[in-house]
Amino acid sequence: MKLEGGVWKYGDDVDTDVIIPARYLNTSDPAELAKHCLEDLDSEFTEKMSPGDIIVAGDNFGCGSSREHAPLAIKAAGVSCIIANSFARIFYRNSINIGLPILESEDAVSSISEGDKISVDLDQGLIKNLSKDEEYQARPFPEFMQELIASGGLIKYLQEKVNKNG
Repeated sequence: MKLEGGVWKYGDDVDTDVIIPARYLNTSDPAELAKHCLEDLDSEFTEKMSPGDIIVAGDNFGCGSSREHAPLAIKAAGVSCIIANSFARIFYRNSINIGLPILESEDAVSSISEGDKISVDLDQGLIKNLSKDEEYQARPFPEFMQELIASGGLIKYLQEKVNKNG
């Protein structure tokens, strides 16, 4: 699976409270959550981002409370992928479960700038900075996880398997 988009760059320890503030947790409607994605960190994010854009961040992205609303808000806002130095463990699992691709690559994070245009080959873990003509490597997902992401998440993956097998 290949993705391409503009970059939104953030620092270390972007926590779930700024990804989707607690005051919006009274809904699980993805469209409503998307309207408030990152508003306490970057108030113009949802107004200026384009569908397919990619978030690049430092260490420990998605730390804080284990709310599954956080990756859901990011995905519903139209972000196609997150690249970071590292992810909080529960955020990582919640992202995969909803089909939001996330990659770890310190080289990419240190070289990519806000506004760069990048492409990501999830099958190979290859990240290309189209603005700087550079390439970085991330560890690709195992085949099972690639299928899960391509299906749109764990639930949709399982539904496909059940429908296919019987």
